Amino acid sequence: MREVLEIVVRSLVVSGTATLLASTWSIVLAYLLVRSPKASRPIIPLLEGMVGVPTVLIGLLLYLLLSRQGPLGVLRLLYSPQAIVIGQAILITPLITSVAYRVLTHSWDMYGELALSLGAAEGQAAKIVISESLSGVAAAVVMGFSRALGELGVALMVGGNIRGYTRVMTTAIALEVSKGEFELAVSLGIILLLILTMISLTLRFLGRLRE
Repeated sequence: MREVLEIVVRSLVVSGTATLLASTWSIVLAYLLVRSPKASRPIIPLLEGMVGVPTVLIGLLLYLLLSRQGPLGVLRLLYSPQAIVIGQAILITPLITSVAYRVLTHSWDMYGELALSLGAAEGQAAKIVISESLSGVAAAVVMGFSRALGELGVALMVGGNIRGYTRVMTTAIALEVSKGEFELAVSLGIILLLILTMISLTLRFLGRLRE
C-alpha cells in the first residue's frame, strides 16, 4: 500500500510540474499567435499535427539528447524525475497551445477588438481577453495534465522505471504486467482511471462555465 501511494504521489508531482512548465510558455505562445495571424497560419496546423506524435518518439529524441554521448549529457538528467518532467512538458506543449489558441481567438474576436476600438491599450485588451478565457484556458491545462499523467513512452525511456525514484503509475503498470503480477497493476490501473475520470468531470464543469 505504501508503495502504491508513493507511486501515485510521484506521478501527480511529476505530471503536475510538467503541466505547470508547459502551461507557462504555451499560454503566452497561444496569445502571441492570436495577435500574429500571419505566423499562426503555418504554426497552428503544425502544432495540431504534433498533438498525435507517439510518446516513444519524443522519448527517443530526448534520450539521444540526454544520454552520456548526447549534447546535453553533461547535465546528467537521464533516468531522473527531471528528465520525465522535461519530456512530458514537451509532449503536452502542442496540445495546450493549440486548444488555448482557439479559446483566446474566440475571446479576442468577441472582446479584444472591441476593447481596442474603445481606446483600450494593448495590455488592457490582453487582460480582458485572458480574464474572459480563463475557464477555457484552464480546460486546456487540465487536458494537458491528463495527457501527461497517462503517457508511458517518455517516462519509460528517459525515466528508466527506477523503483523509489522514477517509477510512475504507467511504468509501474507496464512492469507488473510484464512480470505476470497483476495485483499491483490492477490497483494502479484503477487509481489512474479514477484520476482520469475526475479530470474528465473537471473538463465538463469548466465547459459549462464557458457556456
